[in-house]
Amino acid sequence: MIVKLSNKQQIPFLVNKLKQTKFDYIYLSDKQEFVIPKLNDKSFLNEFSNSISEIIEIDTPFQLSSNKYKKHTEININGSEISNTAFSMIAGPCSIESEEQIFHTAEFISSKGLKFLRGGAYKPRTSPYSFRGMGLDGLKLIKEAATAHGLNVVTELMDLSLLDEVLEYVDIIQIGSRNMSNFFMLAELGKVKKPVMLKRGMIAKTNEWLLAADYILSNGNEDVILCERGIRSFDPQMRNVFDVNVIPLIQSLSHLPIIADPSHGTGEAKFVYPISLAAVAAGANGLMIEIHPNPKTALSDSNQALTFDEFDNLLNGIHVIRESIVNLTV
Repeated sequence: MIVKLSNKQQIPFLVNKLKQTKFDYIYLSDKQEFVIPKLNDKSFLNEFSNSISEIIEIDTPFQLSSNKYKKHTEININGSEISNTAFSMIAGPCSIESEEQIFHTAEFISSKGLKFLRGGAYKPRTSPYSFRGMGLDGLKLIKEAATAHGLNVVTELMDLSLLDEVLEYVDIIQIGSRNMSNFFMLAELGKVKKPVMLKRGMIAKTNEWLLAADYILSNGNEDVILCERGIRSFDPQMRNVFDVNVIPLIQSLSHLPIIADPSHGTGEAKFVYPISLAAVAAGANGLMIEIHPNPKTALSDSNQALTFDEFDNLLNGIHVIRESIVNLTV
C-alpha cells in the first residue's frame, strides 16, 4: 500500500502511529509518500483522512516496482531513451581489453546508429586465475571511446568501494546476477543519480527480482532497468535457461523496462540470434549483446561473443521481427 499525504504537518503523527502499531514502512520524503507493504487493517488511517490525498492498494510484496503504483517509466540518458514502451540496443565486449579493441567496437556500434556501449572493467570470474578486467584503466578507455563516438557507457559495479570510480565514467550502472541480492549495495544505489540495470539473480524468482528493484526505488532512484540473463538449470548442455516467459510476466506486473541478455542466457554465439528474436517477439524493451572484433581472441566469454558481421545480421533480423509485430497489432 502507498499512502500519499497532502499535509506535511501530519507526517510525524503518522510515523508515531505506525511505530505504535509496529507496521513496517518506508517514507519517501521527496514525494510525501509512505510505503506500507503489510497493512491489512487500515482503519487507523481514518484519523488522517483529511491529510491523505491518495491510497494505492498493492497486493504484491513488491510495491514501488508494481504497475499499480505507476504505469510508465522513461529513463533519459543524454538524450537517449530506455523505457517500458521503447526498444533499445546495448552492445560491446564482455571485457575491455585494449584501446584498439574498445575504440574499434565503439566506432562500429556508432555506425549502426546505436547509443549504448557495454564493456566490463572489473569482471566477476568464477576462477581467480581468469582475466578479471583492466580496472580503472579500462573505465578510462571505454569512456574515451564512448565520448569519441557519441555513445553512453554501461559497465558493471562489483563492489561499493568502486562506486565513485564507476560514477565518474559510466552512464548506466550494471548490477550483475551475483549482486542482485546484495541488498546493502542496492540501497546505496538508490541514493545515486545514475540509472541502474539490475540483472536477475541466477536462481531468483520474479518476486525476489522485483523486491530487489524496490531496494533501489525505495531509496530515491527511480531509474531502474531490469535485465533477464538466464537462470541456472540442471541441464549441462546449456549455460543457462533463458526465461522468455518472464518478459511478458514482468510487463504484466511492473512499470520498469525489461531488456534481455541472450549472450549470457545461452553462453554460445550460435544461439544468440534465435533467442534474441524470441525475446523481441515476447516484447522485450531492448537487448544487450556481446560483440567483439575477433571473438576467438577475447579474454572472457569468447564462446558467446558475436562478430561484427553476425551482429549486423542480428540487427536485420530484429528489424524484421519488430516490423512484423507492428503490422500484427495495427
